[in-house]
Amino acid sequence: MSKDAIIRSIREKYRLLSPSFTERTRRLWCAAEARQLGWGGVSVVQKATGISRPTIHKGIEELEREVELTPMQSRLSGGGRKKLTEHYPDIPEALDTLIDPVVRGDPESPLRWTCKSTRLLATELNHQGYEVGPSAVRFLLHELEYSLQGNKKTREGEDHPDRNDQFLYINDQVKRFLHAGQPVISVDTKKKENLGNYSNAGREWHPKGTPLETNTHDFPNKELGKAIPYGVYDIGRNEGWVNVGITRDTAQFAANSIRRWWTRMGCCRFPHATRLLITADAGGSNGYRLRLWKTELQKLATFMGLNITVCHFPPGTSKWNKIEHRLFSFITQNWRGKPLYDLVTVVNLINNTSTRKGLFVKSAVDTNVYEKGIEVSDAELESVKLKQHDFHGEWNYTVKK
Repeated sequence: MSKDAIIRSIREKYRLLSPSFTERTRRLWCAAEARQLGWGGVSVVQKATGISRPTIHKGIEELEREVELTPMQSRLSGGGRKKLTEHYPDIPEALDTLIDPVVRGDPESPLRWTCKSTRLLATELNHQGYEVGPSAVRFLLHELEYSLQGNKKTREGEDHPDRNDQFLYINDQVKRFLHAGQPVISVDTKKKENLGNYSNAGREWHPKGTPLETNTHDFPNKELGKAIPYGVYDIGRNEGWVNVGITRDTAQFAANSIRRWWTRMGCCRFPHATRLLITADAGGSNGYRLRLWKTELQKLATFMGLNITVCHFPPGTSKWNKIEHRLFSFITQNWRGKPLYDLVTVVNLINNTSTRKGLFVKSAVDTNVYEKGIEVSDAELESVKLKQHDFHGEWNYTVKK
């Protein structure tokens, strides 16, 4: 039989038997085939099976001498490849330094400004004298309890010393108003949304293999523009109003959104109301530092015939605003995976947002044009009937009608 025929024969037998082999039986079978072939047998078996020559020679040694192995053992105790840390005891520290050079290592590390893939980490370790590959680096990272992770939004800026006290103050004000049967609303602007055939985060059920086809790029459509949803959430009644603007998010837009909520929903729900409590973020179109917000509140109080109390959350704590997780989160869930083709789509999706706990939402488009950069004179600001509260008057104040 020719050499090529022998190789094909061994390869076929190995293909049939290899699924049932253990590490030990594999090398012993290869060793037995090599011994039977005689001189040159190791090379033939190596070509047929791909098993390394040292492994076949090791199997031959085991056949020629008695090896004290139990039936379940594949190698003697202490056999096999040594741990990387046995060859390089200090490699965990070297790798740890490369992963976080600013905290634990050299701030001038060449990997500080690069994507730390296992390939680049292995290359840098090789430059330092460690003979390792990407797979070994990946294994070592898992041993050091590293894992691939994304970013997590948790930092909200430095805590104000009275942050917790302000939360308690807001909570107390809300309880007082609700107990007296007076309206309490949480307000904020949701992020601007591009209108058009753009992909929206999330997934929806569709017939298999027929996803909605959307634009490859998210370049804004100048004709369709953007939607600017300003939300008003009624804390006591679990109801929401969303005023969808089309121009700019300004203090006038914020005040008009509250005005529209009052005329469309609020005045019917609270026909005997004498005052209104608004909880809002510290910044944005309803920020506590905006002069225009104060003058617009005065117009709003006069129009509604109510004294308006405003309590702002401390800077950097916008995620604590009730409207974020009681209204906006459910709106986002309702339109997940759906392109916001136009304003009609946006309004319909908002109007049909509901929860098992009875959330009710209404929405409408605000076609008014709001200008930026409107200046408020000192005289106009002084005309506002604003009374600051004793506790953090800059955050807590009442505008009389």
